[in-house]
Amino acid sequence: MHAEEKFTPQTWPESPEKATLEGKNKFLGFWLFLGGETVLFASLFATYIALKDKVPSPDHMLAKDLFELPLVFVMTMLLLTSSLTSVYAMYHMKNYNFKKMQLWMLITVILGLGFLGCELYEFHHYYTEYNHTFTSSAFGSAFYTLTGFHGAHVVFGLVWMTLLMIRNAGRGLSLYNAPKFYLASLYWHFIDVVWVFIFTVVYLMGMVG
Repeated sequence: MHAEEKFTPQTWPESPEKATLEGKNKFLGFWLFLGGETVLFASLFATYIALKDKVPSPDHMLAKDLFELPLVFVMTMLLLTSSLTSVYAMYHMKNYNFKKMQLWMLITVILGLGFLGCELYEFHHYYTEYNHTFTSSAFGSAFYTLTGFHGAHVVFGLVWMTLLMIRNAGRGLSLYNAPKFYLASLYWHFIDVVWVFIFTVVYLMGMVG
């Protein structure tokens, strides 16, 4: 199949993201990339676990005294819901419905922006209320490195999806851009999975001490 061939919902391949050799190669490269990302995040998690109770003085804020679970729960719901909306986007991509795919990807981006807004508020709150900064303790350094690195990945994912939507707004779906949309969605799922681990290891485990 040619990447620029015109299709209808009836002739559109069942797995358009893998219908060409280029698409298959992109998948291979993507999984190699995710392997490296997984190792990197694992290192950051290990560092955080080792340093989470390392504070300069007994009266300094510990994780259990710092975190506010209601806000973190809202952030988690926003990100998990955005993962669901990206699934809807890929469902419409597989059914050759470009407009609905774009709509659900836009909703995904909006939810991701909501998550980022909450995270920035969280960081500002910790700084203004508790003077909890990157340099205040080893715990602060480990916390902001892990969560900030994840936040940077969220920003990258949002920019990726936004540019894909803008660049292909007048082109419609093709076997050339279908793998790009699909891999952006997979990347977003990876970000969500990492956040589930952050929510568990950093926040829930932090609250129980």
